[in-house]
Amino acid sequence: MAAINNSYLLGLFGAGAGLGGLPSAAPAAKPKTQPTAPWSLDAKEKPSQSELLRSALSGRKLVNEENAVLDVKGASSSDYRKIFALYQGLTMLEALTTRAGERNVGRLESDQLSRRFASGMAEVTVFLASAQFDGVRIVQGVSASQSQSTAAVARDSSKYLTGPIHDGALTDEVAAFQGDVRFGVTVKTIAGSQTVAIDLAEMGSTPRTMDAVLEHINGKLEAAGVQTRIHRQMIEAEPRTVKVGDKTITLPAGPTRWGLTVSGTSAETISFVPAEARDSIQVVQGVGTKGGHEVLKFDPNGNPVAGAGGESFWVEGRSGVSNLPDGVETVRASAAGPDGSMWIVADVSAGSSTQPIKGQADVVLMKLDSAGNVVVSRALGAASKASGYAIAVDADGRVAVAGSVVGALVPGEAGASATTADSFVTVFDADGREQWTQRRGARAEDEATAVSFGADGRVYVAGRAKSAMPGALAVGGWDGYVQAFSESQIHSLAPIKATATGAAQFGTAGDDNVQAMTVDGDNLYTAGVENGAFVLRHFRVGPTGAPELLSVRNLGASSGGEIAGLAVANGRLIVSGATGNGALNAGQVANAHAGGQDAFVATLSTDLTASGADRLTYYGGEGDDTAADVKVHDGKVWLTGVSDRPVGAKKDDPTRGYLARLDAQTGQVEWSQSWTAAEGQAKPLALTVSSGGASVLDRLGLPQGEIDQSDSKALVDATAVRAGDRFYVQNPATGRQTAVTIEAKDTLQSLARKIELASGRHLKVTIKTDRDYLTAWTATRA
Repeated sequence: MAAINNSYLLGLFGAGAGLGGLPSAAPAAKPKTQPTAPWSLDAKEKPSQSELLRSALSGRKLVNEENAVLDVKGASSSDYRKIFALYQGLTMLEALTTRAGERNVGRLESDQLSRRFASGMAEVTVFLASAQFDGVRIVQGVSASQSQSTAAVARDSSKYLTGPIHDGALTDEVAAFQGDVRFGVTVKTIAGSQTVAIDLAEMGSTPRTMDAVLEHINGKLEAAGVQTRIHRQMIEAEPRTVKVGDKTITLPAGPTRWGLTVSGTSAETISFVPAEARDSIQVVQGVGTKGGHEVLKFDPNGNPVAGAGGESFWVEGRSGVSNLPDGVETVRASAAGPDGSMWIVADVSAGSSTQPIKGQADVVLMKLDSAGNVVVSRALGAASKASGYAIAVDADGRVAVAGSVVGALVPGEAGASATTADSFVTVFDADGREQWTQRRGARAEDEATAVSFGADGRVYVAGRAKSAMPGALAVGGWDGYVQAFSESQIHSLAPIKATATGAAQFGTAGDDNVQAMTVDGDNLYTAGVENGAFVLRHFRVGPTGAPELLSVRNLGASSGGEIAGLAVANGRLIVSGATGNGALNAGQVANAHAGGQDAFVATLSTDLTASGADRLTYYGGEGDDTAADVKVHDGKVWLTGVSDRPVGAKKDDPTRGYLARLDAQTGQVEWSQSWTAAEGQAKPLALTVSSGGASVLDRLGLPQGEIDQSDSKALVDATAVRAGDRFYVQNPATGRQTAVTIEAKDTLQSLARKIELASGRHLKVTIKTDRDYLTAWTATRA
């Protein structure tokens, strides 16, 4: 049971417990303007310890504003009543702790005191969370002489650890090393760059065991004068679970697993270059019933090693699997980077141990390398909650994320309501550093559900709104909308500024939305559900980016389905999704609807005029099939979702994921695979297709391209804080509070300096270093 300290409340009035009011000796006292504080009463007027204890144990509310006594009518601030009530509640808690510390307290009474103290603290917590003070700031916390930040900044590292590639004895041949294994190691130094060719065929008849192969590779690196080496790393095996019927059985840990460690130096930048590469497909999925998420990598045109590294639920064509960090609630969108990487936008309910979030939920942008490792993680920094719905990657590597936010986001820019969702769009550079954010909301709810880059560099955002968006007029109910943003920069070192250049709002008197959007030259297309029907819209974007509606096409009732993808390929508009409607108005049917809800792909003319060349393909079984995400690559359509689930199945009934490639014009299914996951639950959420993303490096757990040895040390990149965020530091000698404002260039070191100055040098802030991270440790100066 902790002690209660009311000194802060006393300090709010600039007085100690012995100051009661104005001197009575003054002959012409001014009218009293402040009510008498309960802590300024003399000893005879204050309740005794026994009276406080009886009140605390009576079962009544400890913090009760109605019981707060104000002896001045019409006090200027409502804070008085709240502060006095809080003081009275804390005083009763103090009485409980005083009694609990006395010698003659029996076990039953001690338990009663503990329970009442716990419920009283909970009451104080609820009160502080809901009370709105006008002129003071009161927060609940623990008084301490030192504090360590929970956020941390990653240190530069010259090591890269792969996932498991071998299980068993080191004397066994490694399956991942068999066959044609050729790749290059490019080493860049200040003196230039060179590529060291690795070909395991040069080992001849030597068995390709772990140590033999690493000796061969490191021999090549040493001969080239390279300091970087590749070593083996033991990875502890963990118990596995399998589901048999309704029972989950835990199996013993399997054999020891081995991965690779690339040990470099700060003087060398290492890149891995495959001798041959193929297209790869990455699928993000939810697994099991405990909220886990993972990324599956497929190499449909290769020959991945079956079950490498002790993988579970392996299926033909899959070349790898990696887990997403804990705290991820869902992933709604992903996109391929120009360097073979994968960007995803995730909703998180909790940040990592080194990147805590501010509010209830936030959006995190993550970049995964070709081996499935998270190499960039950027939190949006919402003060309350945010959701990410869309992502786009430009040819120059820029990344745009769009969604909705409730509460504060950009410091100094509030939405129409603190409790109403607004649309947002944020653009990052190729390294994941934020360039600009725009929050553009209607007075009622709205959310951005699609984002695209235009050929002119503009950013286009689409979504839905319950009232008029800025620069547009409402139609009724939920409306669809499109907005355009242009960028400007005074000079190369100045911040990039985004300006809204046009908007269009559309729909029916019912509820409408936009679920997908694509930009092709000066043509912009949207697809969504309007008043229960699939509707496509074709806009032209002029010199300013303002969208001008050219044509509309209704494909018929959605029948509970949704749009999953929209793209222009080979002069045709390809729209896809899922529906229970077996007779969509989308041209000649290549494959018929099979029952329940099926995925569909339709190819249409780009001017939305119906023609004999229009084709419609359904994909699915007799049960329900979903289309979680669809991408078009080289004219082929890739779909993923849940496969053939029995109609009427319950939430926790088994689900199977699927991945399929279709020819949209002929309807031919060129490649497909389905799978299950932990506890029989596989729920695909998003997919990307990477040109040249699959190679022999996948078998080795090594990434394509350059290994990043360092990331941004700026706090706005490494943590959830945003430029303009502020907090207050109190000088312990004077009681004065000084604001500390986060700037875009701030690092842990510069922030430490700001805190020390704000405290009048009474606080000493040092940077603590551990193996992987830097954290700020604040201690009171002696």
